[in-house]
Amino acid sequence: MTAQRASGTRPRIAVVTVSYDSAAVLGPFLDSVPAAAARTEVDVVVADNKPGSPARAEVERLVADAGGRYLPMTDNVGYGHAINEAVASLGGDHEFVLVSNPDVVLAPGSVDVLVDTMLELGDAGAIGPKILESDGSAYPSARSVPSIRNGIGHALFANVWPANPWTRAYRLEIGENPVRRDAGWLSGSCFLVRREVFDALGGFDTGYFMYFEDVDLGYRIGRAGWRNVYEPAAEVLHTGAHSTTTESARMLQAHHDSAKRFLAKKYSGPLWWPLRTVLSLGLGVRSAFVRRRSAH
Repeated sequence: MTAQRASGTRPRIAVVTVSYDSAAVLGPFLDSVPAAAARTEVDVVVADNKPGSPARAEVERLVADAGGRYLPMTDNVGYGHAINEAVASLGGDHEFVLVSNPDVVLAPGSVDVLVDTMLELGDAGAIGPKILESDGSAYPSARSVPSIRNGIGHALFANVWPANPWTRAYRLEIGENPVRRDAGWLSGSCFLVRREVFDALGGFDTGYFMYFEDVDLGYRIGRAGWRNVYEPAAEVLHTGAHSTTTESARMLQAHHDSAKRFLAKKYSGPLWWPLRTVLSLGLGVRSAFVRRRSAH
């Protein structure tokens, strides 16, 4: 349980991220933290999912220079698992935790805005910022929870009919003038979570090695009676690519395996077996389409 803080004081938060040969992007991320949280006391923890890498010494140096703590994993345990370990390593006096990818640059004041919103909304379990991509466009980082219907439609038609109604229902596009609103889940690229909520839910489900761990967490936050809130007044830049068209076949397969795992958890039981089978077939069709397009 998070320690009680004095009335009127700013909460102490932790910033946690995971490195996997991330020395090239980790420096700008760590450099952006002080200005992003100028009014908030922050501790930084970096979990290293590739401790045997030749870049390990550089990652350790960057973390030390930023006044953070370096936490090597024994192996590549997956994003969610590493984040869980980083949070578990914290003391009990961090009221909120900023979970972020290392290839993110936090805009000045962005973390302070997220903290302000969390303090304002006592029923918010997680707050997500506006995530900008390198071309300046806003990534749809606050989406609805996938359902069997929009899951199948998105899997079958997203690449051949981008404006299809199932993908639009799932993505909840940000638009040119975004406003604060609730969402089913927030992108794991960057979000602030209430520590007591994260701990009560057991953190990320480590059954997801990659992808959908954020969808699953957001879904469980909502089911536990807390809100997932999108706060566009806070902005961050994500320099990493989101498109599966540039990913390896292994990464694409991991994404589809995680999607099937989530929907199998949400729609468990024999009555849902036919729809789970259709979803699996739809994801297989999408995977084959993306692989074929990437080969040309």
